[in-house]
Amino acid sequence: AAAAAAARVATAEKGDNKKPKNTAPGKGPSHGHGDWTNQSGMRGTGLYAVLSTLGALALILSTCPAAIYLWFLHEKMGGDCAAFYDFYQKNGIKGLYNEWPTPSAEAWGYVAGFAVLTATIQLLMPGKPFDGPVTPKGSVPKYKANGVQSFLFTHALFFATWYLGYFNPARVHELLGEIIAATNLFALGFCAMLTLKGHFAPSSSDSGGCGNLIFDFYWGTELYPRIGPLDLKMFTNCRWGMMLWSLLPLCYTARQMELYGSPSAAMLVSVILTEVYVFKFFVWEAGYMKSIDIMHDRAGYYICWGCLVWVPSLYTSPSLYFVRNPGAISLATAAFMLFAGLLMIWVNYDADRQRADFRTANGLCNVWGKPAKFIKAKYVTASGQTKESLLLLSGYWGMSRHFHYLPEILASFFWSVPGLFKHISPYFYVIFLTILLVDRAHRDDGRCAGKYGKFWDQYKKQVSYWIVPGVY
Repeated sequence: AAAAAAARVATAEKGDNKKPKNTAPGKGPSHGHGDWTNQSGMRGTGLYAVLSTLGALALILSTCPAAIYLWFLHEKMGGDCAAFYDFYQKNGIKGLYNEWPTPSAEAWGYVAGFAVLTATIQLLMPGKPFDGPVTPKGSVPKYKANGVQSFLFTHALFFATWYLGYFNPARVHELLGEIIAATNLFALGFCAMLTLKGHFAPSSSDSGGCGNLIFDFYWGTELYPRIGPLDLKMFTNCRWGMMLWSLLPLCYTARQMELYGSPSAAMLVSVILTEVYVFKFFVWEAGYMKSIDIMHDRAGYYICWGCLVWVPSLYTSPSLYFVRNPGAISLATAAFMLFAGLLMIWVNYDADRQRADFRTANGLCNVWGKPAKFIKAKYVTASGQTKESLLLLSGYWGMSRHFHYLPEILASFFWSVPGLFKHISPYFYVIFLTILLVDRAHRDDGRCAGKYGKFWDQYKKQVSYWIVPGVY
């Protein structure tokens, strides 16, 4: 319950289907439904503050070892949860402690080398400048749209160095436990630095603590921290987390090739779908930097440790499972899974594109061949200004309020299901994502109700389903 209290405060948000007009900073209730911006991350005193503190501390203390033992489960136990439980029954906490990997100099070299490489690419790769949304304090973050270029260059470098013999990606899998342990330590130090930076050397006025050091560490003390020209949110979320989500499965494939001579059909389906999904993200990266994930979440343990450690550990776990469990699916079955997964990724992309085109056209566009239907929703900013957003009622967004979550969940299912159903571990990410997105849909609805009031009630009457049209 304590963890849930913190998670409800601090879990990432995805934006609602609206087109803001004359976007301006603002916070506070617009129609008496409470705060809809959550700028400080934690408010209140008494029991709420205690639960938030305990929840944040519980998440910190549980997720750090979870990342390590997720690796241990797949590498030493073959992804078999029953074998993991038997190990614990026989050896106890001391046995688990003895399995904690100690980072070697080589592992630290991989971590440091990737950090320097990806930061350098982020800074030097050419790209069209663009502005992020105006912050609550009036700042305008600046970025370069170089995500696709960075993705292609990084992968070209990966394959070139592998081909020329300068880099063996299978070695990354061999050292994976040490690398995760090293990244854990790096991420904790990184988050501590961010906490102090927000208090003593903030990059903008969108900073400050809540008076609780533990929650400051967990939630963060800056909205858009930078070190010189390096935007740290883009670094952790995109250049580290998302880039490793695409690179690590390639390393696992190389390791499987060393062990078995060639990659299995199951591995290829999982890796191809992952690569396409992550590439789609980088195509959309400029839009992501304007999303609620970036606008709302401060740079603390929750988002930065999550992208530095949790994404590489959990999000890549389906393909990690296939290293020791190659699978035995037929080519026809693999082809069907691949096609279905690619279709879901395309639908997810098309839903986001449809909403983006609607916003760009300010509602004056066709959706599925017909003029877009929408509700003009007014809201009030903290400064007392009345603004207006457009709530889309057509296309995917007339079917359910968070339709894009459905193909995202299904896509992740199709890059996990090649493992069939011998173990549950290939589906850890699908389960995690489903819980996350269902919870996010409910919280996003609450946030929109607070922002738009009666207009959101009108919208819900016309679009009554949360995620699955006709079902939920």
